[in-house]
Order: sequence, then structure tokens, then C-alpha cells
Amino acid sequence: MQADADRLVQWASWAGQHALPLYFGVLAMLLLATCAVGWSRRRFTGPDALGGRAMPSSTGVRIALGGSVALAAAALFFALATSLGASPALNRADLALTGALRAPAWVLSAFGLLTHLGDTLTLTGLCTLVALALVAGGARGLAFGWVVAVAGNGALNQGLKEVFARVRPLDAQGAVLEQGFSFPSGHSSGSVVAYGMLAYLALRLLPARWHLPALAVAVALAFTVGASRVFLRVHFASDVLAGFASGAAWLALCVTGIERMRWRRRPPA
Repeated sequence: MQADADRLVQWASWAGQHALPLYFGVLAMLLLATCAVGWSRRRFTGPDALGGRAMPSSTGVRIALGGSVALAAAALFFALATSLGASPALNRADLALTGALRAPAWVLSAFGLLTHLGDTLTLTGLCTLVALALVAGGARGLAFGWVVAVAGNGALNQGLKEVFARVRPLDAQGAVLEQGFSFPSGHSSGSVVAYGMLAYLALRLLPARWHLPALAVAVALAFTVGASRVFLRVHFASDVLAGFASGAAWLALCVTGIERMRWRRRPPA
């Protein structure tokens, strides 16, 4: 056990020293995976799989998939949360990565700007504007689902922070200063939910040619906002990973709920 913990700390220190290439490498892999999923979806279900002409069986598959994603993401979150209190290894790894992290000034400046895409004020304004646009377009059900997803995640994150009450890193970069508890990262979970929901709305409302770009942009934005929190040292890496997990679980539940309501309201054949 001690040997495994030491290896984890060594790997975290190495990751901190190579944080920027790791960021670009992971981002590239995420985008490739997104493209693969998008292409597979179009090949096997057709461009209208999330449109009004989807068969009930397809809706059932999406609901089951959403539930599976929610369970997997929730399991990851609870594994991280349990590790925080059960063993010092994760805390040691977080400290090692944060302490070893080095980045040029221009990188920190860029992340200092990009991180505001996950600010509460930014997401609140985005939530309001998109909700108004959906209502104006006659999509009241989607507007309700959108507000529940974004606002509900904010409340959930605040509750989780109070439960775990983890102190933030003490050596934050000057570009961004934060207060409050650290676990899980609200910027990370909020970005996953808000930009993930925007991608879902694009799949529902936009022509098929916009589906894959919307998914790719959502993935890139959410991951970049989360990574910025680590680069700026206002969160530990496990905070961000837990934020991704809690956000993905909530997003999957919200999308699954919306799809379930669509299926229930579908007129009988």
C-alpha cells in the first residue's frame, strides 16, 4: 500500500512538471473520442436520432445509456470523496502535483481568462439568456430542463462543498483568487453541465451538420475550464476530477429526465 501511494505521488509530481503537454494531449484524446462517438452515432442511428422522428426503442436506449453514465460518474465521485478521508495518498498526490506545476506567464494569463467561462456570473447570465431564447422559440419544456440542470447543479455543488469542507491550495496564482471550500470544483461541474446541456440542445434543435462541432466545443470548453483551475492553483486536481464526475452525473440525469418526458408525451402510434 505504501509503495502504491509513493508511486502515485511520484506520478503526480511528474504530471505537474509536464502539465501543459499533458493538457494538450488529454484534450486531443477527448476530441478524438468525441469525433468517434459522433461518427458512430450517425452511422448507426442516423442524423435524426435525437430529433422528433426517433423511434421509442432508440429513446429507451438513450435513457438506459444516460442512467449508466450517471451511475458511473457518481461512482467515480464517491471513490474520490472516500479516498480523501480514508487515505492520505490522494492528498499527498494533490500537493505534489500542485507543488511541481510550472507554466509560462502567457499560459497562466490565458487560463486566467478562460477560467471565467465557468464563473457563477457567466453561467447565470448564460442560463438566463438561453432560457429566454428557448421560451421565445416555443420550447418551454427544454427551457425548464435547461434551468433545472444549470441552477440545480449550482445548488448541488454548494451543498457538496459544505459537506466535505476541503481547504483550497494555499499558493494560488495571482491571476485568480478564490474563496470558499475546494471539493468539488464548481467551475468544473458547472462547465460540464452548462456546456454539455448546450450541446444537447444543439443536438435537439440544430441541423445534423452542427451536432459534432457542438459536442466538440462543449468537451473542449468544459475540460479547459477544469484544467485552468489546476494551472491557476485555486483547486487540486482531485477537486477538478470530482467536479467533472458530479457534473457528468447531474448532466446525465437531467438529459435522461428530459428524454423520459419526451417519450411519455409522444402520441401513440
